[in-house]
Amino acid sequence: MNKVLINSLICMAILLIALPSCNKDYLETTPNSSVSDQDIFKTTGNAWNAINGIHRSLYVQYNGQQDQGGQSKNIIDMDMLGEDLVNPTTGNGWFITTHRWLGHRNENSVSTPYFNFQFYYAIIANANMIIANIDNAVGPDADRKAIKGQAFAYRAWAYFQMIQLYGKRYDKTTTNDGLGLSLILTPTTEKLPRSTVAEVYTQIIADLSAAITELTGAKARPNSSHLNLNVAKGLRARVALAMQDWTTAAQMASEARQGLSLMSNAQYLQGFNDYTNPEWMWGSRQIQDQTTFFYSFFAFMSCNFNSTNIRGNPKCINSRLYRAISSTDVRKQLWDSTGTNTAFPIPPGGSRFPYMNRKFISAGGSGSSIGDVPIMRVAEMYLIEAEAKARAGQDAAAATALFTLAKQRDPNYVLSTKTGDALIDEIMIQRRAELWGEGFRFYDLKRLNLPLDRTEANHVTSVASVMTVAAGAKEWEFLIPRTELNANSNSVQNPL
Repeated sequence: MNKVLINSLICMAILLIALPSCNKDYLETTPNSSVSDQDIFKTTGNAWNAINGIHRSLYVQYNGQQDQGGQSKNIIDMDMLGEDLVNPTTGNGWFITTHRWLGHRNENSVSTPYFNFQFYYAIIANANMIIANIDNAVGPDADRKAIKGQAFAYRAWAYFQMIQLYGKRYDKTTTNDGLGLSLILTPTTEKLPRSTVAEVYTQIIADLSAAITELTGAKARPNSSHLNLNVAKGLRARVALAMQDWTTAAQMASEARQGLSLMSNAQYLQGFNDYTNPEWMWGSRQIQDQTTFFYSFFAFMSCNFNSTNIRGNPKCINSRLYRAISSTDVRKQLWDSTGTNTAFPIPPGGSRFPYMNRKFISAGGSGSSIGDVPIMRVAEMYLIEAEAKARAGQDAAAATALFTLAKQRDPNYVLSTKTGDALIDEIMIQRRAELWGEGFRFYDLKRLNLPLDRTEANHVTSVASVMTVAAGAKEWEFLIPRTELNANSNSVQNPL
């Protein structure tokens, strides 16, 4: 499409491993098809480097911007746009424009709309290269299936992340014929028009079906930074939930967590920074010698890293949500409602505020922003199954699915006897508390066609600026970056 999508696997894959000094702007390099075909995809051994390159792209810095640390940027954006993450001050300004619902509605911004467009299409472009070439790679079929399956899953995930930003919400009662995304499915720079929302979701489902097929019987993944069958089914559950396909959502969520377990309450308080946690289905692994400095997730969301952002603006929970969490729930220990509890670590010279978090703790302490970032956890699968069954009218089954998770977090929790909307409300409070800070809230509000409501809580009006946004308003759609529109005459803008 445009230069954002003219991406290379050369540096991302083999040279990323062989040449540590590889330039961070590799995503703007024109592909050399002879090199990619003859070298990267000559063997499955080499092709593994291509997949590893995509994993690595989830936490590298983009465009030289401090707030653009790969997937961390999207995670923070999604909660900055919601009501459950509170900024007590403007800090040093990072993410505040997004928090005020301005950044994603500025087509000329080099931050939120441009980055999310660039980042996910880069993953799509590289997944396309793998899908187009891996069948000819020499090596074990189990390796080939694992590589190809992950590429399909990555492409589906990237399109799913994007369609929820740049398209209208999926509504199963309509034809969903509004504009979605350009479906780039081969290694090409062709300027394609935007497909409909329905067509994009159809492709996402097709890719996840292919991923599930390939990852069944594939070589076991080396660690949870790789995608496997559980993750592919977890993604399928997410997509079904967004499409209001309650039966598929519940089934896939149940299948996705098979063989996996919830973490202990002791592990819950250890800082959400280690992908070896038994509950993490998929996490972005931060290699110790690949420091991410001030663009790391933990440079913005941890309680202890010594960044200007954290010292002056520790991230807090919505006071209304906090009060809804049981006092015997381990999750309540993640936030200090008083702002005076010295058991909550802060960086040197840092400020304390009521409702500040210690959910995310930099593994490197105040001197390093190192830490793994969670992308999918077992808890989410219980929540998806519970929500899907509740919305399908299966109250008893929904309560049972919720009970396993809620009882693990709160020893005093008893099986819910609520029904209908009351049960759904309970499940959603559990979801908000469980997934706080992990990048779900904007997506949840949009898929459920709910308004933004930051009122009657601890939001500071001068910081948040925007306190309410009506459900279904045009502001729920990200604008297409102007650079894309200028380069692709076949594309059009969302409503301004």
